[in-house]
Amino acid sequence: MGLPELPDVTVYIEAIGERALGQRLEAVRLGSIFLLRTVEPPLEAVQGRKLAGLRRIGKRIAFGFEGDLWMVLHLMIAGRLHWTTKRPKVDGRRNLASFDFPAGSLSLTEAGTRKRASLHMAAGEEGLRALDPGGIEVLDCSLEEFAVALTAENHTLKRVLTDPRTFSGIGNAYSDEILHRARLSPIALSQKLSREEIGRLHGAMKESLGYWVERLRADAAGGFPEGVTAFREGMAVHGRHGLPCPDCGEKVQRIRYASNETNYCPRCQTGGKLLADRALSRLLGKDWPSTLEGLEALKRR
Repeated sequence: MGLPELPDVTVYIEAIGERALGQRLEAVRLGSIFLLRTVEPPLEAVQGRKLAGLRRIGKRIAFGFEGDLWMVLHLMIAGRLHWTTKRPKVDGRRNLASFDFPAGSLSLTEAGTRKRASLHMAAGEEGLRALDPGGIEVLDCSLEEFAVALTAENHTLKRVLTDPRTFSGIGNAYSDEILHRARLSPIALSQKLSREEIGRLHGAMKESLGYWVERLRADAAGGFPEGVTAFREGMAVHGRHGLPCPDCGEKVQRIRYASNETNYCPRCQTGGKLLADRALSRLLGKDWPSTLEGLEALKRR
């Protein structure tokens, strides 16, 4: 499914605002006590209060209520939101919570057995700051701000783009798309980039995220966004291993690590060089090909 990132969370917030902003929260119904990760302020404190504002904090959705009380929801990988005019049943297995307003209910579902979504309560701006990893807002930052954040430490571009302490709201999916648009390798080191490459990456970040915000708005067409996923039709490389790059036609490759993978085009991003996939390179050892030509020769064996 994939973790909802900046474009997905932005469109969720807009859809919730259209339906619930200014309305009183009639009830919060939790199907699992494990969803709520804080004790103070109590969750009951927001019941009966008007929803006064909505904010994105990284990949989290912050609901602001009268009295400067905040309810902060992190969907994690499998959490998804839904809007219905009915009062949905909350069972704690798939339906974890319902936030009931006069116009309808916002419900939280989470697929799978591992329940990782979380709900935090906070009081005031200070309480919100404690939940903010601190990354800069990528759609608002200047080139100079971006360059300072990018080069503060020397890490691979994939790592630094997805670090929430550096950049706010970018995850595995959109980092692949940004790097492809910028024509940069995911393993290039942040402090080794030229000024031109930093500018290219800054532009690609804004263009790619801006494009997908608009695309998801259009896909929702005024309805509540359903089917939020990290694998979308129209993506250039993410989730497209083995399929042709839309720009050059070369097959998209991948680097797998833990439960994630990075997708990239070797012709557009790495000068034709294949990046070592940990699992395959361990298996093949010295036979691991370093070029596209070597990969094709290996396949013909």
